[in-house]
Amino acid sequence: MKKIAVLTGGGDAPGLNAVLRAVVLTALGRGVRVLGIRDGFGGFVEADGTVELKEDSVRGLLWRGGSILRCNNQYRGNPDLFVGRMQELGLDGLVAVGGDGTLTIAAQMHERGVKVVGVPKTIDNDVVGTDLTFGFDSAVSVVAEACGRLIDTGESHHRVMLVEVMGRHSGFLALHGALAGGADVVLLPEIPYRPENVAAVVRGRSSRGRTYTLIVVAEGAVREGRGAVADAVRSARSGGERLGGVGDLVADELHDALKGLHGVRAMQLGHLQRGGPPTPFDRVLGTRLATHATWALLEGHGGLFSAWHRGEVTLAPITGAAGRHRTVEADDPLLTVARAVNLSFGD
Repeated sequence: MKKIAVLTGGGDAPGLNAVLRAVVLTALGRGVRVLGIRDGFGGFVEADGTVELKEDSVRGLLWRGGSILRCNNQYRGNPDLFVGRMQELGLDGLVAVGGDGTLTIAAQMHERGVKVVGVPKTIDNDVVGTDLTFGFDSAVSVVAEACGRLIDTGESHHRVMLVEVMGRHSGFLALHGALAGGADVVLLPEIPYRPENVAAVVRGRSSRGRTYTLIVVAEGAVREGRGAVADAVRSARSGGERLGGVGDLVADELHDALKGLHGVRAMQLGHLQRGGPPTPFDRVLGTRLATHATWALLEGHGGLFSAWHRGEVTLAPITGAAGRHRTVEADDPLLTVARAVNLSFGD
């Protein structure tokens, strides 16, 4: 190969720049030029959507948040158009960095003969075929820090504090963040909750002299017998379902159930979970995943993505992750650990 491209699709996640750095340095080390595609797949159709990346382009990126190529999780387009642009730009291969949406387009390009490899990215940790995605550890750290701060306020004011976190229909971020942050209750999309059970946890803690209860709520959490809560304004604006607001719903349910026993406050962490520098773990993970994916591409392989499996980097078929997302399974060992340390799921 003489020239390859790299893009960052979907939403931003800590570690994207570390991945770009690894792709560029690995390719340049083998004498291969690298073209950066700006704004995800949308950059393919823009006149100024590409930029050549050299060693100077990636200096100082290891610990920097965001993506120097920027991200785009709105553009889908026609895969045939992207294939045509690959030929026009003289590209021999593509590294696509992203989650299930990005990997879906990459799989479609692979089916049309493009040499493409993927690097899995999402703070939700919901890509099928890999145990971990870079960006997840950084987001968990943000959730855990927020939990500590909310505990201080809740304990000082005799309040129930709720924090709504991202994750779509997967509860990994909420579960890991709740355990790391010392939460008392965590509500997951995979385990429907009952308001009366959550209220019982609060009453029990109050009877033991606890002046606060901390609850982590995944944005896709569901009350038993109901569906996920969508943010009406954001959904209407985007033309598709956008989750959000379940934290406020749970707060209202607890306010009624507790009848003044404690004040109840809810907050959304929102995009604070996606910005900022990556943790050292994510810097290393992103670098390893990117390097292995680039090696595979330069050796002529396509239709694969780099994955983290039992502490090692492997390669998996990109079609296995396309259009799918991973959820917390009922036999996940972390659920057993959580219950052992009295973390309630409201079930």
